[in-house]
Amino acid sequence: MCSGCVQKEYPNRGKTCLENGSFLLNYVCCAECSKRDFVLITNRNQDDEDGEEIVTYDHACQNCHHIIARHEYTFSVVDDYQEYTMLCMLCGKAEDSVSVLPDDPRQMVSLF
Repeated sequence: MCSGCVQKEYPNRGKTCLENGSFLLNYVCCAECSKRDFVLITNRNQDDEDGEEIVTYDHACQNCHHIIARHEYTFSVVDDYQEYTMLCMLCGKAEDSVSVLPDDPRQMVSLF
């Protein structure tokens, strides 16, 4: 992973968890060849372990194939919630939790 290729290492992305793609606003240029072009997704791997889906891949320079960052995305269902996480030097870090129920119990307002 290369901190010279990004504006900010592991920016906080709130609840935006990317399973695929690249956060190009954080990409400065390749530290190896000094070109700013599209970012390739290489070495993509998807595993399912104990009900947890884990997607990993590398962001690489299209011109010289320098590895910019390693991306990890996870998805799981815990109790009644879908849990998402993302960790990547280029794309950032994020977590999200979404209820599988029509009405999220955490969003219910107490009437009394």
